[in-house]
Amino acid sequence: MTDWLFDDDTLVPTHQRTIEMVAYDTAETFQLRGRLRDERPWADGTVSVRTLHAMELRLEVRRSDLVILRAEASMGAYPHAECPNITGAFQALVGLNVGRGFTKAVQGLLGRERGCSHLEFLSRALAPVVIQAIPSTAMRREPPHTAGSTVLQGTNWLANTCHMWSEDGPGSQKIALGWRPGGRYPAPSVEEVRAMGIAEHSAGES
Repeated sequence: MTDWLFDDDTLVPTHQRTIEMVAYDTAETFQLRGRLRDERPWADGTVSVRTLHAMELRLEVRRSDLVILRAEASMGAYPHAECPNITGAFQALVGLNVGRGFTKAVQGLLGRERGCSHLEFLSRALAPVVIQAIPSTAMRREPPHTAGSTVLQGTNWLANTCHMWSEDGPGSQKIALGWRPGGRYPAPSVEEVRAMGIAEHSAGES
């Protein structure tokens, strides 16, 4: 069995993909920016192309119902002169809800020959960033003892997003026991929450 090559930081990768996603919050919306960059770190950038893709997608999502209000795609580096012709197609994201069914909707509208595989990937990948921005915004704006309850308002946005929030999963069990986000990280186990008692449950994060 060989060692993992990427454990040797002296080696130059054959290919490198970098993805950056950030979210900002306003009073009524989340504004998101996703960037995707594909590079050949070994290339000199003259004889051999170094940057293959540099794509960006910006979304504005209404906080009250998680519906996309604005979408703007752009390309800084691309392999074919015609590639940027597809950026306008991503206006089709406007009106979609980033909750359940979003991935399927995006694939139906912009998947395969209907879009750009890299921008379509960014579209799908930005939805979980919105989900993470919901508790982050509450924790940033409110005292810990009230933020936890704010995060859990309308918790259907968490339902079945992962094994933690599956129906009757650990997250749901903790909520039923009185636990609220906003303190200890990582959050205590279901067994610990049960043992602590409701008065001490406000500890952890979503």
